[in-house]
Amino acid sequence: MDENDILNRIHTLVDEEHKLRDSSEHTDETRARMGKLEADLDQCWDLLRQRRAKRQYGEDPDDAEVRPEPQVESYLQ
Repeated sequence: MDENDILNRIHTLVDEEHKLRDSSEHTDETRARMGKLEADLDQCWDLLRQRRAKRQYGEDPDDAEVRPEPQVESYLQ
């Protein structure tokens, strides 16, 4: 995945998240999906940051890998 692919994925996930949040129906299924979207977004942003850092320091950005959800979700913000 290159940066454009990652950014397109982020935009797709954000659009879906906005649609779910704007809907009047917030079921358990909807809330679970929003949680999954948030985790997927965190992974995408992490991957994008990894790629940019590797490029900045002369490394191959294609060596960046998606980190497991528990690892990404435990980062302090």
